[in-house]
Amino acid sequence: MTTFIDKLDAAWRANDSLLCVGLDPDLKRLPAHLAGRPRAIAAFCIAIVDATADLVCAFKPQIAYFHAERAEDELEEVIAHIRARHPAIPVILDAKRGDIGSTAEQYAREAFERYRADAVTVSPFLGHDSITPYTAYAERGVIVLCRTSNPGGSDMQFLEVDGPAGRERVYQRIARTVATDWNANGNCALVVGATFPAELAEVRRIVGDMPLLVPGIGAQGGDIAATVRAGRTAAGRGLIINSGRAILYASGGADFADAARAAARATRDAINAFR
Repeated sequence: MTTFIDKLDAAWRANDSLLCVGLDPDLKRLPAHLAGRPRAIAAFCIAIVDATADLVCAFKPQIAYFHAERAEDELEEVIAHIRARHPAIPVILDAKRGDIGSTAEQYAREAFERYRADAVTVSPFLGHDSITPYTAYAERGVIVLCRTSNPGGSDMQFLEVDGPAGRERVYQRIARTVATDWNANGNCALVVGATFPAELAEVRRIVGDMPLLVPGIGAQGGDIAATVRAGRTAAGRGLIINSGRAILYASGGADFADAARAAARATRDAINAFR
């Protein structure tokens, strides 16, 4: 059985890349020649995928951009295309699901059986029984929110709580709990934002070599050098560094896919300079 972790590790090595391209298709920002075209979202995303697949370690479609446009069938089409044409590249469905166990079972089916994603992002807020329906798919990845890249994440994630080693922040407690208690199948990872490199380094210290999905470079302003230095493993891997808008919308013209490829290559190389 090839697991998400196996697939990710192979992609890190084969493409010499820690870059993940986020697929966040905003109809208002699509190239003019796609405006009004049937299935424009799928066409846009597939062109980006084909232009960048040899430069990335993962693709991360954000489910909200598809659902808001009633384009769930186009999301299925995009993921099916990746699995058929670029089967070595894992697909992370960015859904940030979090609900009670019986509902979580349905969300897990949606992510892994309907969309056939290799991994999905989830919230830890409802506790262990809300996560187990996902981790039960032992070959798939479960990426738990820990220290998110948005400024408001500090409202909850930076609160102090009592932990096994004394007082600690909520994000530290999440990292420790996922790494030690929730990862029985070895298929968990964490989301930690590039906008908080000190906390990224602390999470790496807590969880060892567990993969970290790192949003926040590019349009959100996270520093690449600080991110890589804080989060890389001893082997120079361990990170899934996401960039979306800066790559997707590198050009608004007919050359959008070529521009996306150039932006992805530049981002991958910038990341590699600090590995």
